[in-house]
Amino acid sequence: MKKYLVIGNPIEHSLSPLIHNYWMKKHCLFDSIYEKRKVEEKDLKNIIKEIRDEKIIGMNVTIPFKKTIIPFLDELHIYAEDTQSVNTVKKVKNKIIGYNTDRLGFGKTIDDFYSQGGSVLEPINQILDGKNIFILGAGGVTSSIISTLEQKGGNLIISNRTKSKAEELKILFPKIEILDWGKKPKSFDIVINTTSIGLTNNEKINIDFNDCYGDKNKLFYDLIYNPKETKFLEEARLRGNKTMNGQKMFLNQAIHAFNLWTNITPEIDDEVIKFLG
Repeated sequence: MKKYLVIGNPIEHSLSPLIHNYWMKKHCLFDSIYEKRKVEEKDLKNIIKEIRDEKIIGMNVTIPFKKTIIPFLDELHIYAEDTQSVNTVKKVKNKIIGYNTDRLGFGKTIDDFYSQGGSVLEPINQILDGKNIFILGAGGVTSSIISTLEQKGGNLIISNRTKSKAEELKILFPKIEILDWGKKPKSFDIVINTTSIGLTNNEKINIDFNDCYGDKNKLFYDLIYNPKETKFLEEARLRGNKTMNGQKMFLNQAIHAFNLWTNITPEIDDEVIKFLG
């Protein structure tokens, strides 16, 4: 049996096994199975050994290991190198290679949203030209978000509870502006939550957005997809703001990961959407 895996901590929220196992069955990969595993940082070395020994064929990486997995890998694909963030791993010949499909998944989601549902076959650069984007968090996925948004012309302001982590990102992306946690920019068009605040029911981001009441042009975007509506998104919806959760990014990045492992490009059909509630 070919085993695939997603690792993280926490991991209970992950719907990756539902999606990937469905695609494996749909494409007659009956010798394959995808599971999730809660791990600690001390377990990473042994997990990479399992991939090297081909006990695991492919792996996804979620919070909080997207950066800490890197020292255990032999090589990084260009997107993983640029962002210093890995969410997909596979063995190529004798090398364990880290990939970043978050960047592609997020980029496709933004293109679809701002092209008003039109067919987007190629990435649209400068689609966010002139828009001010407020990013909450500085974890493993945040660099993927920043890289994509810079390419698309956004002006980026970032805030993180531990300011030093935001400053580390500024080394990679010198154009970003850093704000102390709890403050917000004078002007912004999009707010993106990249933190894990909201994975647990009723967790609240303690930043006051009440002055956005009734503003239908502001988009509040949460990368969390389970639960479907976090407190952050619920409050934005009740204020009358636009909202979007991480469902589409999750699916778009999963398509690229599945293709890396199998050379098959799966589709997002009604059954997949049903899995996500």
